[in-house]
Amino acid sequence: MGWCSEDLFPTRFSLIIFISYMALFINQGILNVSSFVAAACIFLKDNTVSSLLSDITKHKDVLLYYLVPSALYCLYNNLAFVNLASYDPTTYFLLLQFRVVLTGVIFQLVFNKKLTTLQWVSLGCLTFGCVLKEYGKMSQKTSDKSSDFMSYLDPHLFLIIVQVFSSCFAGVYNEYLLKDKGVDVHIMVQNVFMYLDSILCNVIALGFKGDLANAFTFTSLSAMAQPSVICIVLNNAAIGIVTSLFLRSLNSILKTFASALELMFTAVLCWMIFGISIDMYTVVALGIVTAATFLYSHKPVVNLAKTDEHKTKEDV
Repeated sequence: MGWCSEDLFPTRFSLIIFISYMALFINQGILNVSSFVAAACIFLKDNTVSSLLSDITKHKDVLLYYLVPSALYCLYNNLAFVNLASYDPTTYFLLLQFRVVLTGVIFQLVFNKKLTTLQWVSLGCLTFGCVLKEYGKMSQKTSDKSSDFMSYLDPHLFLIIVQVFSSCFAGVYNEYLLKDKGVDVHIMVQNVFMYLDSILCNVIALGFKGDLANAFTFTSLSAMAQPSVICIVLNNAAIGIVTSLFLRSLNSILKTFASALELMFTAVLCWMIFGISIDMYTVVALGIVTAATFLYSHKPVVNLAKTDEHKTKEDV
């Protein structure tokens, strides 16, 4: 077993998806319409509009199921702006890695699969890296020796916890829909379902915040024509498609490790672009994240879709 074992990456295409997922999420955008359009265009490349409408009507129950991850991702994205205003990018992404352990718990419950001891150890090591970095931030935050434990509790930590849970459950449930509940639905049609629901959830969120009218003003719409915004839109569309392929061919556990590996790139990029220094705690924490990933690669989780499981049994 190793970094590129057949259990970890069943095909070469799986490895490409893994690398693409990490690279794209470094420049994650905030729009869902682009992903919806991209998924629809890919499906229509080999199918007709009538077949798309027919699939939507036939699998309307799956469309409703996708309201769950769509609403949670909407909450996640909105909390991201709030939490990024309270933490530097590296600390923010490190704190989000608590989702690794929580994803393991939710994964076991949803798919009724028990993780091995080695897999839990790797998840625990990754969590320890997050705790170490947070301790480093808190130790530099104040030099007042009289400060008690309560002074280290950041009120935004609760919002991070909510954001982490939203990400974990949405990711695992999305994988469940791709591999179980909606396994017979074309993956691009499932993407259409996902982003139709996401658009609906975001419109509701904008209306709740009173920003719906402002979102469609001439100034707001003209801003979409800026090259930087167009790049974000295209990047976000690619993220949506690659994420669905990732969850369909790999699994949520490996997805969290891909997110953890973003930390190395994020730390370096923040130092280069924003001049945010990398302290010793961050260096050690990133080392632990790397070690945890290496440990996991020796005994990765295997979670095939129902159709893939049947094919495997037939081959055997």
